[in-house]
Amino acid sequence: MRWLRLGLGCCVAALVASCARDSRVPAVGTIERHRFEIAAPASEQIVAMPVTEGQVVHKGDLLAQLDGGDLAASRDSLAALASQLEHRLEELVHGARREELTQAHAQLAAAEAQRLQATKEYERLAELVGRGLTSQSQVDQQKQLRDSAAAAVAVAQAGLELLQEGTRSEQLEQARAALRAAQSQLQEQEVLLARLQLLAPVDGVVEALPYRLGERPALGAPVVIMLAGGVPYARVYIPEPQRAPLHAGQALQVRVDGIAQPFSGTLRYIAGEASFTPYFALTQRDRSRLAYLAEIDLREPAARDLPAGVPVEVLLDRGP
Repeated sequence: MRWLRLGLGCCVAALVASCARDSRVPAVGTIERHRFEIAAPASEQIVAMPVTEGQVVHKGDLLAQLDGGDLAASRDSLAALASQLEHRLEELVHGARREELTQAHAQLAAAEAQRLQATKEYERLAELVGRGLTSQSQVDQQKQLRDSAAAAVAVAQAGLELLQEGTRSEQLEQARAALRAAQSQLQEQEVLLARLQLLAPVDGVVEALPYRLGERPALGAPVVIMLAGGVPYARVYIPEPQRAPLHAGQALQVRVDGIAQPFSGTLRYIAGEASFTPYFALTQRDRSRLAYLAEIDLREPAARDLPAGVPVEVLLDRGP
């Protein structure tokens, strides 16, 4: 009799569970993790790839290294140009040195001495030509030398005044602008050179390596594809009649295929616009039913190791 009662109780419990399950509507989907595609910032050869598919990596770990020889050479050239422009700007800001001023004074004194000598020689020849002791051509030639000496004095005087006045503000601004442009180009090259080291953006698992060591991916092509670790989430499609009662932050039970115990999840996102039911949720009854995409975070420690792509099911009340 006791065994009969026990068997009857089990049947009743199974029936109640079945009825309870039949009174609810399943929302189906899969386990997902955030996917990252680490793209090539330049079409350069892969010179290092220390990871393998399926390997667990941490944020900041090196995933791949692209060849940066050409960029490094360009960076060094820009660094030299920036240094040259910086020293030129300092020279313009500080003005002429004492030695340069001394040299300019000496050049002016030499030019004045040559003018004085040329002037005296011209006067002497002019006196001689009046007495018929020299030719007019010699006088004209000396006059030309005198005028040239006077012009040299004017040039030396202008050079000295230029050094004494210092650099014009327009010249300083042009020098500063040229230095800023060179520094900007140098910084751009350094950033691009640093980006040739492809690092893991988050903790996770390497899912795929579309290229191998020695290959040259195209600009923007994914070199490493990885899935984020930590909290996975269930991406499910909510049938239209069950959409209205749901809201962000609501607790839901998520059943994963192959695991008897359901997981507690938190509804993080639900779409405001409906879409057609996805291919894996099609049934003869629900083929034309609209569904709303929803994402449910699974924060239980036991859910951290769930693989992406595993089918899940969330049971929702049918409503009135």
